[in-house]
Amino acid sequence: MNNPIKIAVDAMGGENSPKKIIEGIKLHSLVSKDIFYNIFGDENLILPLIKKSKLFDNSYKIIHTAEIIKDEDSPLSAAKKGKNTSMWLSIESLKKKESDAIISAGNTGALFVIAKLNLKMIDRIDKPALSALWPNRNGMNIVLDLGANIECNEKNLVDFSLMGSALHKSLFQDENPKVAILNIGSEELKGNNTIKNTYQILMENKNPLFQFKGYVEGNQIMDGDVNVIVTDGFTGNVALKTAEGTANFITSELKKTLNSSLLGKISSILNIKNLKKFKNKLDPRLYNGAILLGLDKPVIKSHGSTDEIGFANSLNVCEKIIKGQLIDKIKKNII
Repeated sequence: MNNPIKIAVDAMGGENSPKKIIEGIKLHSLVSKDIFYNIFGDENLILPLIKKSKLFDNSYKIIHTAEIIKDEDSPLSAAKKGKNTSMWLSIESLKKKESDAIISAGNTGALFVIAKLNLKMIDRIDKPALSALWPNRNGMNIVLDLGANIECNEKNLVDFSLMGSALHKSLFQDENPKVAILNIGSEELKGNNTIKNTYQILMENKNPLFQFKGYVEGNQIMDGDVNVIVTDGFTGNVALKTAEGTANFITSELKKTLNSSLLGKISSILNIKNLKKFKNKLDPRLYNGAILLGLDKPVIKSHGSTDEIGFANSLNVCEKIIKGQLIDKIKKNII
């Protein structure tokens, strides 16, 4: 390999791990070249899975530890478990510059706390933000914050605008970031004081990285007129969970309707191509991979309940943000 990208993988976090983790690595390795995986976890469980998957010997290294952080652990108890857990060691490898990014499908709160204990914040960024991909009619949105901060001030929301735009530019290099603040209306006077003050700051202080488009309402998130949507963590998390629940409801009800009669089954066969496109548009596995922005190294959170396809997609996010020089873009444009 020539100067490979090194991804630290916590192989023990999330449901059905390490099986889905190793299978996800194999899927990712089939389409991505010059990637090296530092795999942290129980070698006795991992090695047989790797041999079965026939992963190339020169593309990975197993760093053995039998200690893991469980989903039910609180962030504080997870941190107290010490430096020999797979999550801690994988994050620490970034600190030691042995990896370029870290990904885990494990305990979200623990990942945030351990990442902040080991890694530095980017200068002049006060709070980290959890960001994720969200489909729209024209492509993809970046939405942040999705739960790292319940309360935010104007400086935080301005920083989120910058970091979200840098992330969008890293993932979609041919597109220009268009930022909007999530609000209860599109009029300039709507919203609380923090939102209105942020609006004025972004209107008056132009940043070359993005175009500020004002407010966006919840029912406009998927219209595609903007592609970076900024909000506090409480509102963002509620919006995300509502969208996920709605998507699952629509998909399950459509499937139930099409299978409830002979006519429905015939219709589904005749429209199988369009139905597949519809399913893919709402499939959360294809958008898996949330990014904790604000730290000086890339930290990616895979959904704990995803499968190997979802995990492979989150590895693809890791690869893109490293190649797209996400951290450098944030540092260059921070006010």
